[in-house]
Amino acid sequence: MPATPQSPLGLFATDELIGEDDRAIRDTVQQFVSDRIRPRVADWYEAASIPARELAVELGSLGLLGMHLEGYGCAGTTATAYGLACMELEAGDSGLRSLVSVQGSLAMFAIWKHGSEEQKQQWLPRMAAGEAIGCFGLTEPDFGSNPAGMRTRARKDGSDWVLNGSKMWITNGSIADVAVVWAQTDDKVRGFVVPTDTPGFTAPEITRKMSLRASVTSELVLDNVRLPESAVLPEARGLSGPLSCLTEARFGIIFGALGAARDCLQTAIGYAADREIFDKSLAGYQLTQAKLADMTLELGKGMLLALHLGRRKDAGTLRPEQVSLGKLNNVREAIAIARECRTILGAAGITAEYPIMRHANNLESVLTYEGTSEVHQLVIGQALTGQAAFR
Repeated sequence: MPATPQSPLGLFATDELIGEDDRAIRDTVQQFVSDRIRPRVADWYEAASIPARELAVELGSLGLLGMHLEGYGCAGTTATAYGLACMELEAGDSGLRSLVSVQGSLAMFAIWKHGSEEQKQQWLPRMAAGEAIGCFGLTEPDFGSNPAGMRTRARKDGSDWVLNGSKMWITNGSIADVAVVWAQTDDKVRGFVVPTDTPGFTAPEITRKMSLRASVTSELVLDNVRLPESAVLPEARGLSGPLSCLTEARFGIIFGALGAARDCLQTAIGYAADREIFDKSLAGYQLTQAKLADMTLELGKGMLLALHLGRRKDAGTLRPEQVSLGKLNNVREAIAIARECRTILGAAGITAEYPIMRHANNLESVLTYEGTSEVHQLVIGQALTGQAAFR
């Protein structure tokens, strides 16, 4: 009799490393994705349309928006629980995890960490409930990996600020109620809380994407956007402000990318078991098993790394260069797993009947957003040598 098959992460017994409360949160998100997302996401991806506002309210009711933040209607979970939630969301689709991480770890976190009490009270409870959607405007058309070169500028005009410039590749941009926008000023880079109904603010949606199609991506255009002094994030001055938010969001990607990889691997294992070739199950061939074994090894190592970094974050000892280790490794391995899984499915792997090509296409974006692989390599290199090699 053949042995009972085990799940890839079951071989590593990683559940034994996760506390009961964190597992319960993970299982709740997994069920939500199974019931609400999986039956529809292929259609959303093909149509390049997602009911983001409707989903935001549902995600808010589950306590997933800004879930690792304290107060203001946020759930106050552990960072590890947040990571596990990101893993399950991205097992559904990277666009879904992007919706949650941009809302909670970029827009909400920026206001929570750097904002005034008035800004926090005005926005965070509504954003936690999914009643207001946020976006994060840092990247510009010519300045992605080098945000210090941004051209968007804010100038003082009496007691007001006037913003001019543009941002690019902004998740949630055209559906957002509030944008956290970073701009050059005479006093370093500053952050601004911009209600999107402010005159001069527009957010045209970016179309014809081949990746993250089940996600809203936009340009932000600021044409003499006038804001009161109270719109400034008072606790952020210089690039350390936006970079702290990016570190927060990258942490979720460390777990999230593994969700996409796990979904691909489980799909490939199931397909190989059912597919017959030369009168034998594809899963019974040595080359297939070698592929599955190698991919399981990388998935498990990535999960152990993610859990270790999650514990460090919960302990308050996680450093930015360690986040770079996790993002670089786990996204790189996830996209390799997706591509290898596609080979097991053959031609079936390119269809929307299976999630593998959708995950692979999405991971092409995850590989480069919130820090390209090259940038993370240089962050790690600087930590190892003490020398910055960015220029």
